[in-house]
Amino acid sequence: MHYEKLAIPDLVLLTPKVFGDERGFFMETFRQSEFETHCGNYQFVQDNHSKSVQGILRGLHYQYKQPQGKLVRVTQGEVFDVAVDMRKSSPTFCQWVGVTLSAENKQLLWVPPGFAHGFYVTSEKAEFQYKCTDYYAPGDEVSIRWDDPQLKIEWPLINGRAPQVSDKDANGVALNEAPQFTSVGANTRCHG
Repeated sequence: MHYEKLAIPDLVLLTPKVFGDERGFFMETFRQSEFETHCGNYQFVQDNHSKSVQGILRGLHYQYKQPQGKLVRVTQGEVFDVAVDMRKSSPTFCQWVGVTLSAENKQLLWVPPGFAHGFYVTSEKAEFQYKCTDYYAPGDEVSIRWDDPQLKIEWPLINGRAPQVSDKDANGVALNEAPQFTSVGANTRCHG
């Protein structure tokens, strides 16, 4: 596995070594000891799997009282995956990074606690799988508007059409109204 720190260094892009022949392929997608060396000492407690069609945007989500780190990957299709730094003490506070994850490139993205996360489906359909460091906590999730003018995320929208979002995401809060982390778990606000 190759580990690459991104423009926000706590975000890490993982590229597995793929062994393939005419029968198919084999790859290792996770090894705890290497993950701890390159990403930190985290344990995963929950795995999730979603399926979406082209033009669906899910996010930007995070849990405030029970922050989750997420190790995300795509097993069918392609998505544009985004993480936003919500940690007040970070030099990259309120900045975002986006990467293309696909079944073809087989890459994974480590999104640590303290980040908002979302993705947009660019292929006909996509299956998205992720490991979480804390359990889903109903009522604890914050949704920031996908099109927040302060963030200016460059979503690769199909034919420039607005994405399809859930009611919760359509009614998401502005970045400067969203709870922020002074340290993971502490509250402040983002001003821009």
